[in-house]
Amino acid sequence: MARIFITGSADGLGHLAAKALIKLGHEVVLHARNEVRAKQALEKIPGAKEALIADLSSIAETKLLASKANALGSFDVVIHNAGVYQVSGQSVDGLPLLYAVNSIAPYLLTCLMHKPKRLVYLSSGMHLQGNTTLENLPLNIHSESSRITYSDTKLHDVILSMAVARRWADVYSNAVDPGWVPTKMGGTGAPDNLEKGFETQVWLAVSNDPEACVSGKYFHHKRQDHFLPISMDATVQEVFMTKCEKLTGVRLT
Repeated sequence: MARIFITGSADGLGHLAAKALIKLGHEVVLHARNEVRAKQALEKIPGAKEALIADLSSIAETKLLASKANALGSFDVVIHNAGVYQVSGQSVDGLPLLYAVNSIAPYLLTCLMHKPKRLVYLSSGMHLQGNTTLENLPLNIHSESSRITYSDTKLHDVILSMAVARRWADVYSNAVDPGWVPTKMGGTGAPDNLEKGFETQVWLAVSNDPEACVSGKYFHHKRQDHFLPISMDATVQEVFMTKCEKLTGVRLT
């Protein structure tokens, strides 16, 4: 039995992955952004161990979430599923909301939580249109920055997963494109298969298949897929990590 923590598991793909993993006999801890959603998640997934609460748009709350998770002990797997798509405006820290939730939150949790055996980061095929220069990333809170798009943040998730794979040789760290699936984020008209949208995360989390026991890869529907090669560039990875460190005061060790 594996111990698994899934961010953004009150609904959508995180919710479905949690149900599937519990059905397989694993221990799953959920995450929701507030008490109401946490209660609803536990009601919908009665086999879940518990639900931790934090608003991932807040640096302080994300740091506290890492502490709450660590208080439960080490997890075998962390699935960084939480994400937002069509949002604008700034976080409480003065950051673009997309950047705070999709990029900074997984960075902080990766740095601050006890190191798991496996890490899964949800990206998107839209990362192919992401800004590869990283020049638009803010270096401190409430600083002026260029517009950051959803595609940019999904590229950040691929870069982060590859950087972790390079630095932590004892951890399987991979990124996943779940496809355009009919969730609240994807919309009811999304054309991809919903089950295939979460089965790769489940597979990477607990399978002993040789194809799943790898690191530094990008998957779509349980197959390695094309991603921007620049994500593998150590210099680009270090630029991203350094900017995250300067912004948050937290370093990946």
